[in-house]
Amino acid sequence: MKKKPNILVCPLDWGIGHATRCIPIINELIHQDVNVFIGADNLPYTLLKKEFPQLQFVRFPGYKFAYPGNDKMAIKMAKQVPGILSGIKSENQFLKNLIQKLDIDAVISDNRFGLYNDKIPCIFLTHQITIKVPSFLKILEPILYKLNKRYISKYDECWIPDWEDGFTLSGDLSHKKSIMANTYFIAPLSRFGKQIKENKEQNYKYEFAVIISGPEPQRSIFEEAVLKQVKHINKHGVVVLGKPGFKDQENKFNENITIYSHLGSYELEKLIIDSKTIICRPGFSSIMDLVALGKQAVFIPTPGQTEQEYLAEYYFKEGLFLRMFQQNFDIDMALKQVDDYVGLQRKYDSKLLKERIQSLISKL
Repeated sequence: MKKKPNILVCPLDWGIGHATRCIPIINELIHQDVNVFIGADNLPYTLLKKEFPQLQFVRFPGYKFAYPGNDKMAIKMAKQVPGILSGIKSENQFLKNLIQKLDIDAVISDNRFGLYNDKIPCIFLTHQITIKVPSFLKILEPILYKLNKRYISKYDECWIPDWEDGFTLSGDLSHKKSIMANTYFIAPLSRFGKQIKENKEQNYKYEFAVIISGPEPQRSIFEEAVLKQVKHINKHGVVVLGKPGFKDQENKFNENITIYSHLGSYELEKLIIDSKTIICRPGFSSIMDLVALGKQAVFIPTPGQTEQEYLAEYYFKEGLFLRMFQQNFDIDMALKQVDDYVGLQRKYDSKLLKERIQSLISKL
């Protein structure tokens, strides 16, 4: 009898968005009778361990990238390029050892550039073929595009979690420039969508929910700004701090506001459905989740994070989601303005993801 294939899923550890969008991939792998190994570190490790306690985990070191406490993201990134390149080389060697140790048959890498190997099929998952840069560094965008494609070309396939045509969730990030022949659009991915109520007369439990996420120190900066404001809001709301390493405990901040350190996927989906308005970062994984649930939202991009700034502006100009900047973010004002933005709801189809995973397994 042919053994079950061993497939390693390994998300980038910059925030938890890369980990959350791996959840539907891991679920489909399990459904197709695969032995799944998860390689992760830091918050993604903690989150996925709670979602899949039955699976085998490997501590897979990240790039040790440090985000700035101000909006000088591009300058900070430029200074850390040598360290990132070194990290890519190190993780490639780490993977070689892991393949032998665990008898890995294939790898699905979510934005980890060093997880390619010529002995087994390797998949690269990304929504960002074009890397956005600040306007004063626009001259570097073509160079980064070529460098990005060069690394992706080392993989057998590139999977983009978006639609190939029509209105696309990633906009220019995956559709502005040409893609490689080994690229497949697999439609958006979301861990949510199973609890949507057909009843249009939704009675909301909360007026708003703030979902805090992203890497430090900006996660804590956003948390501090949010908690300072909700002290004085006379509306029922909830705040999820995005700290999966802490006990998932409900705390009453005051008579109107409830706070959670973290919620599992099922609980978070229910909370989002029960909330009229969502306030969050416009990370691509968050956007995929909100569209899956058809929610209205206010996007607060991480200062200096050009991808989030682009996505927030993209949806704002389309009249879909309200955008505010962190430096002048005002929850009261946001809740007054958000009804002018229609949101976006489109049912996701997992057919393309199933096909790509079936194709991958057939090669093993």
